[in-house]
Amino acid sequence: MTKDMTKGPVFSQLVRFTVPLIFGNLLQMTYNAADSMIVGRFVGKEALAAVGTSNPLMTLVLLFTNGICLGAGILVSFHYGAKEEKILKRQVSTGMGAGIVFSAAVGVLIALLAGPVLRLLRVDEAILEQAAGYLRIIMMGLVFSFIYNYLASILRAMGDARSPLIFLGISALLNIGGDLFLVAFLRMGIFGAALSTFICEMLSALLCWIYVYRKVPLLRLGKGWLTMDAGLLKTTVSYGIVSALQQSTVQMGKLFVQAFVNTLGVTSTAAFNAVNRTDDYAIVPEQNIAHAVSSMMAQNVGAKKKDRVYRSFFCGMALELGYGLLAGIVLFSLADPLMHLFTTDSEVIREGAGYLRLIAFMYPVPALTNGIQGYFRGTGDLKITLISSFLNMLVRVIACWTLIFRMGMRFEVLPWSYLAGWAAMCVFEIPFLLYTMHKDRGRGGDDLQQE
Repeated sequence: MTKDMTKGPVFSQLVRFTVPLIFGNLLQMTYNAADSMIVGRFVGKEALAAVGTSNPLMTLVLLFTNGICLGAGILVSFHYGAKEEKILKRQVSTGMGAGIVFSAAVGVLIALLAGPVLRLLRVDEAILEQAAGYLRIIMMGLVFSFIYNYLASILRAMGDARSPLIFLGISALLNIGGDLFLVAFLRMGIFGAALSTFICEMLSALLCWIYVYRKVPLLRLGKGWLTMDAGLLKTTVSYGIVSALQQSTVQMGKLFVQAFVNTLGVTSTAAFNAVNRTDDYAIVPEQNIAHAVSSMMAQNVGAKKKDRVYRSFFCGMALELGYGLLAGIVLFSLADPLMHLFTTDSEVIREGAGYLRLIAFMYPVPALTNGIQGYFRGTGDLKITLISSFLNMLVRVIACWTLIFRMGMRFEVLPWSYLAGWAAMCVFEIPFLLYTMHKDRGRGGDDLQQE
């Protein structure tokens, strides 16, 4: 059910909208982590490492395409808040057509170049073949992942965060069942895990499409889905590419970090895969809160309701910081049990648990940076989010390289490099935030959207 977020109590609306987003991404991460957990326990640490080495590249591509979806969703929120239904429909069809072509082309390209790309990441030859095979199968399903995420972004932009959650939940449960059947029972190894993910991505896209066709009259476009508006395509590409670059920039940093960690051996590579999966459960919900803030702010920017724009931001920031503190406490307390979910190897558990206990203290900092980025996305100013994300990546990679290659430390101290990147973001973003808010309040205008 779509929802107009330009009226009603701000905080309760934001919470109701955010909770399905968080649960949806928790399901998405469980969906992805199931491959690592089941492969790690039923096949071995080499297979866990193979899945882990392909995961950063896979995530980079997914984040890039999801960034396009996020940018399109911001535009839809503007039009939905402004009640511009004709433009909204053309916006949706234009983004869908362009995104399908792009994601299909990228998926095929990465599948063809999987081996050479993984060699560039210095993947151990002992696991290279398994990692490349896993990546090829996942990339062939990229177009289905795009369709689901695009439709889900459009529904969220129109205030419906619940329906995409339901479809993703069904798909995630089937993926876990498929992993257990293909990997644990049929002994198909990591290829069985990849095949299960491919099938479930296709299913989630199909379910979301059927729901939109049957239950959302505004998006029942028929032949209108073939409409490509040149002007809107230019705007969509502008927003989508900037948003995609911002979403994928930090993941580029993770690729470099993964390459550094790969030089430390298979044990560290396996541990790094496990902690990344676990760490996502703390970081991604912070991003979800920011995305919810962006959607609510963007609708109110379109409706020219300035006071609600600011109330949305401050309520979102309170949620961000509260969640960051809670996530840190939970992860610090459960570091060892969480690592046992992925492996029984004592060395992998020891290295991974040390990493988790250290990074647990740092989660309020990315909560702050995510909240600020939600503000800039919601007002349509994506340049600040892109620059700050690039700065985060650059500082993180330099700090990581220094810790491993200059100071000779193991990967469990790498949270210090993450903290350095987040701190750099804060130093860059906060002055712009204060300046922008002061300028907007001072001029007393209603339109916060950047040209």
